[in-house]
Amino acid sequence: MRTRRRTLLSLAAAMTLLPAAAMAQYPDKPIKLIVPYSPGGTTDIMARTLQEPLSKALGQPVIVDNKAGAAGAIGTKQVATSPPDGYTLIFGNNGPSAIVPLIQKDVGYDPVKDFAPVSLVSIAPLTLVVHPSVPATNVKELIAWAKTQPGGVDYATAGAGSLGHLSTELFGKEAGIKLNHVPYKGQAPSTMAVLNGEVKLLLTTSSDTQDAAVKSGKLKLLGVSTPKPSPLMPSAPTIGQSLPGYETVVWFGILAPAGTPAPVVARLNAAIREVLAQPDIQQKFMGYGCIATASTPQEFAAMIAAEVPKWKSIVETAKITTQ
Repeated sequence: MRTRRRTLLSLAAAMTLLPAAAMAQYPDKPIKLIVPYSPGGTTDIMARTLQEPLSKALGQPVIVDNKAGAAGAIGTKQVATSPPDGYTLIFGNNGPSAIVPLIQKDVGYDPVKDFAPVSLVSIAPLTLVVHPSVPATNVKELIAWAKTQPGGVDYATAGAGSLGHLSTELFGKEAGIKLNHVPYKGQAPSTMAVLNGEVKLLLTTSSDTQDAAVKSGKLKLLGVSTPKPSPLMPSAPTIGQSLPGYETVVWFGILAPAGTPAPVVARLNAAIREVLAQPDIQQKFMGYGCIATASTPQEFAAMIAAEVPKWKSIVETAKITTQ
């Protein structure tokens, strides 16, 4: 009886050691990094920039796989329902990883419960620009002027439910001003709308067209949305300097399915940190309008957990939907 008991205990101990042994070998096969958008966009470009150096850091190929559709929800759901073994990851951002589940019905995943955040990869500011006809040279003057407009101020976005849409609604709410949403189909037409004077205000990520318009005086740059001045636009003040507490950033990061073992997450996090510390990677990201930014898994998880209720409040108050 004692011999049989010892045998059973030995077998149980061996079984508990098997996962640990398997994790010690991680990774031992290619890793799929899903980009939930079509090729060519900023998310895709950054993922492909990381592909080779991340493969070297992990000792296994990292394969970028584009799974576009439903504003990023299709690819994101695929990762949420994948085995939690560290071999299927998502290159996410605020959209599908925080906002989309709030404005689309039945996306098939919970942005907090169904993922194990690995690390931030980069952040980018939103830029607040206005048409030259707006009599304001800073955010404080813009708010004061907007309060004198009985019909409110028209603003453009790249589409209903976009981060620019939610961030502008947040700006209006905290500033106590009336803003009228005018959605366009993408960033390029929304930028042209404010350039042409169809709308007065635009809060969006920077672009070559916008940067050129600011330099030529065809648009006025009033501020950036990050809590601190951005190295991408060091001369631009933060919106929060005039509107204390206001901040929002575009973030990009890598997440695994919920339940992925902590040692696997730690291995991935270490590799991402190693790659993002490389000066050439940092320089390339600057060229994409982003700042290479790593984090701990815990910091990234806390960031997402805080974002969801923040945007849920705005979605409900402004009655934002894409249905």
